[in-house]
Amino acid sequence: MKKLINIKINGQKIKAREGETILRVTQRNKILIPTLCHHPDLSPKASCQVCLVKIKDEKGLKSACSTLVREGMEILTSLPEIEKAREKNLELIFAKHKKECPDCVWQYDCQLLKLVREYKIKGVGIKGEIKKIPIESVGPIEFDFEKCIGCGKCLEVCRKETGFLEGKEKDSFFEIKTSKEKNKECVYCGQCIVHCPVGTIESVGEFEGVEKVLVDKNKFVVAQIAPAVKTTAGEAFGINLGEPVPKKIVAGLKKAGFNKVFDVSLGADITTFEEAKELVARWKEKRILPMMTSCCPAWVKFVEFYFSEFIPNLTTVRSPHIILGGLIKTYFAEKEKINPKDIIVVSIMPCTSKKYEIQREELKINKLPVVDYVLTTRELVYLLKKKQIDLKNIKEEEFDSPLGFSSGAGAIYGASGGVMESALRTAVYLISGKDLKNLEFKELRGTKVIKEAEIKIGKENLKIAVVQTLLAAKKILKEIKKNPGLYHYIEIMACPGGCVGGGGQILPSHLKIKKERAKGLLKIDLANKIRLAHQNPTLKVIYQNYLTDFSKIKSLCHTQYFKKQKEN
Repeated sequence: MKKLINIKINGQKIKAREGETILRVTQRNKILIPTLCHHPDLSPKASCQVCLVKIKDEKGLKSACSTLVREGMEILTSLPEIEKAREKNLELIFAKHKKECPDCVWQYDCQLLKLVREYKIKGVGIKGEIKKIPIESVGPIEFDFEKCIGCGKCLEVCRKETGFLEGKEKDSFFEIKTSKEKNKECVYCGQCIVHCPVGTIESVGEFEGVEKVLVDKNKFVVAQIAPAVKTTAGEAFGINLGEPVPKKIVAGLKKAGFNKVFDVSLGADITTFEEAKELVARWKEKRILPMMTSCCPAWVKFVEFYFSEFIPNLTTVRSPHIILGGLIKTYFAEKEKINPKDIIVVSIMPCTSKKYEIQREELKINKLPVVDYVLTTRELVYLLKKKQIDLKNIKEEEFDSPLGFSSGAGAIYGASGGVMESALRTAVYLISGKDLKNLEFKELRGTKVIKEAEIKIGKENLKIAVVQTLLAAKKILKEIKKNPGLYHYIEIMACPGGCVGGGGQILPSHLKIKKERAKGLLKIDLANKIRLAHQNPTLKVIYQNYLTDFSKIKSLCHTQYFKKQKEN
């Protein structure tokens, strides 16, 4: 515990911890200071000079995000000279920023735009020179560096993942570029996006295409909602942080014109069932261990490009929305007598790499993509707000049958450790023939980047690990190279916190917020009468009536992976 010290902020006596920044103390005490380049999960940048404060007996103004408190310090956060300096710095930043605000999907989340409106900046005080830089597309990610304000946050977070973004400091700003080195590749995790305050980096927008099919009377448009979206989308409409709102989202999508709305958590139940079967088989046969999860496409591409020797370790089971998309275009299409070519499947995802995943040729069924569009949580919010649909006040609606019922196990997929926990609940049943009495594996939850445990199943121990972030994944893969018998089963997610912290989520997105989103998913699990994937009655019907033979299960529920060369 760090030593407590005494300071004053705006004349108010406050206890602070030695080594804290002024900004951290003000935020904890709900004293508002504007910020732009700051992110609570990253190191201080002090590049925007918006969080300026005055310290008694010191010359000039200081950045609250990078200045540490000390005993007896007296701080003022609002003076005419402070406000004037903030306004001037915002004016300089905004003048050099490419302005596409009315058409930018970021307009509801843009920190710069919010501050410009607050300080009534018109962008005409100083004529800033905007460098002409072509928009660069990297898979489903677009880089528009004419919008860049040089905060360097994307660079720091990418260094922790793949190092695909490179930059150099120039005049206290970072000039960012994508790497052309053969050994560096983007995996589309989107962490650069959720850490950018101004929309310089964005995933390829698909809401315009979705809007077109929604008014096409010849198309039957189906939405499917991912677990992590259920406890995030409400934030944009003033709903409590982490509050589950799946039925409100269903109602909003119906009002927007979707014919049916299904639950990706059902796909998660099927993924769980198939993955648990594969785990048990590999474990009993001592074959290609440790088995590793594959429902995170950013992680999958990371393996295919950077650690291709581990491709055989990936479970062959398809990700939940891919499995459900395939069932919509086969099982549902046959049941409702609809031509699969006329069905448009739209996945609502917390993830940008899912936009890449749906383009993979090996995931097509009968030469058709199983999912036609992916809308991120941000795009969902943009679509609903554009249509003036308010989730907070909308009347709830249930998911549609026959693909709308899921277990609690399917819901927890959205948080780190959830895939592992869900699979273990079913794996224990497959081995012992009995359901667990205590379904919660609390040691697999939380924010620690690497969590390890041994689960006793029968007379043997299953050695497992849950990993979040690719930096931690690199570490654990190197350890496995030295000691192949270290684990039997590993869950790996590219994004911090799992899907609740995905690259498609709305802003802000930081550790505290992700914790609340994860808690909301646990609430859904606890509230569900059926908390085991293999007990889901809809899953049972599908296996009894449709997934009746190995070849059909293989084509709809499993896939393969390949060593990747540099694509960008």
